[in-house]
Amino acid sequence: MLQAAKHQTYDVVIIGGAIMGSSAAWFLTKQPGFQGRILVVERDPSYEQCSTAHTNSCMRQQFSTTLNVKISQFTAKFIKNLTEHIGDARVPEQTIQNFGYLYLADNEDFADRLRAQRDIQVDAGAATQLLTPDEIAKRYPFYQLDDILLGSINRKDEGYWDGGAVFDWLRRSAQDRGVEYIANEVVDITKDAAGSRVVSVTLASGDVISCGNLVNASGPRANATSNLAGIELPVEPRKRFTWVFTAEQPLDQDLPLTIDPSGVHVRQDGPKTYMAGCAPEIDVAVDPTDFAMDHALWQDHVWPIIATRIPQFEAIKVVTEWAGHYAYNTVDQNAILGPHAQLKNFFFMNGFSGHGLQQAPAMGRGIAELLTYGGYRTLDLSEHGYDRILHNRRAVEDAVI
Repeated sequence: MLQAAKHQTYDVVIIGGAIMGSSAAWFLTKQPGFQGRILVVERDPSYEQCSTAHTNSCMRQQFSTTLNVKISQFTAKFIKNLTEHIGDARVPEQTIQNFGYLYLADNEDFADRLRAQRDIQVDAGAATQLLTPDEIAKRYPFYQLDDILLGSINRKDEGYWDGGAVFDWLRRSAQDRGVEYIANEVVDITKDAAGSRVVSVTLASGDVISCGNLVNASGPRANATSNLAGIELPVEPRKRFTWVFTAEQPLDQDLPLTIDPSGVHVRQDGPKTYMAGCAPEIDVAVDPTDFAMDHALWQDHVWPIIATRIPQFEAIKVVTEWAGHYAYNTVDQNAILGPHAQLKNFFFMNGFSGHGLQQAPAMGRGIAELLTYGGYRTLDLSEHGYDRILHNRRAVEDAVI
C-alpha cells in the first residue's frame, strides 16, 4: 500500500531507502548545521529486491585508487565503533572477520598491476602483502598454484562484516532522529522554468512534494530515476550470482576471499559453509526485476573452476543461491557523487559497481556535508563528482570483482 507523506514540503527528498539512502539520511541528522526536514521515498519497503539485500557483505582495502582505499578505511572505523556512533546501547558491537582478499595473478600484466596497486594501498595505510606461489602455499596449502605467478592479500580490516545489521541501524536511527520514510515511488520530477533546479517530485500515489534538494540513491534504477529529470546517467543493472555451499572435505582454516584469474571468487562464509560468486558469461544490462538464476553457470563453469583451484572442493553441495545486481558505472566503474552541473539541487549517489555497501558510510557522510555546507568537510570526494561524466574524464577503478 502506498503511503502519503506527512508534509507537502521537505528540505531534502531522498529517492531510495536502502543502505546508501539511509546513510545519507542518518549523516544529515548528525550535521550540526542541518536543521531541515528529510523524506526518504522507498518503492520496496521490504527491501527484498534491493542490492543491499543481495550483497556478499565484504570490505577490502585493495583498490587501485588512494581515495577508494581511504573510503573503505573510514567504513572499517565506522562499523567497529557503530554502537558509539549510533548512540544506542541496543546496537550490537560490530567486527570484521579478517580473512582478507587474495588476488591471484596468472600472467605478468596482472602481476604488474597488483604490484602497482600494492604501492598505492600501502602508501594509503593498508597492510597489503605480495606473495610468491611458494609463500601462498605455505600459508594456504590447499590451493593448486601451478599457473599462478603472484598473489596479493591484506588481512587488516578486510573481509566479512554484517552489512545488514549496519543498514538496519542506520535506517532505524535515522527514523528515531526524525527522518520520515514512506512506501511510495517517485514517478516524475518537475524543474523550474530555467531548468536549473528541481522544484518538486510526483509520487505514484499522485501526491506532489516540494523539495529543496533531491538525492538519487536508487541503486540499479539510478538511470531511470535520472531520466525523470531529463538526465542520462551511465549506470545500469548488471546481474551477479552467489552460491553458498558445504564441502565433503572442509578446509582446516579460514578461506580468504579468493579471486581466481577466471573472475570466479570464493570465500569462507560460516564455520562450515563457503560462498562463491561471479558475473554471467555475457555481462550486459538486465531488467532490475530480473533475479533468475543461471543454473548451468554453476555446473559448467563455477564448480569446475573452484574444484581445480581447491581440490578439496571436488565434492561440494549448494545449500542456497541468489542473484543480485551491481549498479554498474559503464564509464569507469567508480562512484558518481554530488550535484549535477546544471540542475544544481539534484544530487547523485550512484554507480558504485559492487562497492556500494562498503562505501556507504563515507558516501553518506560526504553527501550530507555537501547538502549542509556546500562542500566536503572531512574526506574530499570530489574525484567522484559528476563533472567527469559530463566531460568524459574517466577516473578508473581497476580492482572491480
